[in-house]
Amino acid sequence: MARAVPDGDKLLPHREFHFTSADFERVRKLIYAQAGISLAPIKQDMVYSRLARRLRALGMASFDQYLAYLEEGTHENEWETFVNALTTNLTSFFREGHHFEMLQRQLLGITHRPIKIWCSAASTGEEPYTLAITACEAFGSLTPPVQIVASDIDTNVLKTAQRGVYPVERVERLHPDRLRSFFLKGAGDQAGYVRVRPELQKLLTFTQVNLLDAGWPHIKGPFDVMFCRNVMIYFDKPTQYQILKKFAPLLMPDGLLYAGHSESFLHAADLFHSLGRTVYERADRHKRVTA
Repeated sequence: MARAVPDGDKLLPHREFHFTSADFERVRKLIYAQAGISLAPIKQDMVYSRLARRLRALGMASFDQYLAYLEEGTHENEWETFVNALTTNLTSFFREGHHFEMLQRQLLGITHRPIKIWCSAASTGEEPYTLAITACEAFGSLTPPVQIVASDIDTNVLKTAQRGVYPVERVERLHPDRLRSFFLKGAGDQAGYVRVRPELQKLLTFTQVNLLDAGWPHIKGPFDVMFCRNVMIYFDKPTQYQILKKFAPLLMPDGLLYAGHSESFLHAADLFHSLGRTVYERADRHKRVTA
């Protein structure tokens, strides 16, 4: 005889650990509260597979036990691991290449002062290093007048970004001239890997930032350029608006905000105006520039 299951506690397909729909809803609420991420219902399998590793590592028998452990609020390291586990980090060098063509033109239009850039979703480093390469090519120098802050909520990917070492497969699509100019080929036990040149690393400062936090003490504006690409899709519209509201005063009056190809900030038209191809300017730009 089939066992009756209370509403809201429907058992998901048989797995190693007891995992109910109620457990999944708890995960959704926790990750939303901690990182502002809105998990879609179709993410159940992803949540199970990623968090099941934590149950094994901690020797726990069920998701109920693990989630109660988190909810105690005294395990900061596990909260960090929880967020890291549920954060998706898909990136590549020169992804959405039209942005970097526009960026190069923007950089060359800024004179007589250092240029400040914030990459707010650095992931494993491909994007901030692409920003550094673009700056070097724009100014024809490995020491361009550019300072780049690269942040992410995931501390694991930031460690990879700081190392700047990648399998050769990650750079195969780059032009050979770029490879020679900005990467060092590994040898011996590093064969099959490349490392970004130390000159590029000197242009970058890495720091952890949760965009949902009330304040960002390590982020010192104003910035000429802000990249926040393929991040907002994980937040609902009210959360996006609150983040954009904090972005606006950190961007120079004539600065530009670059978003992901599937992101739109039309609901924040009082803060940012679209220039097309997911590039935005401050809504008050012309008012302030001409004042």
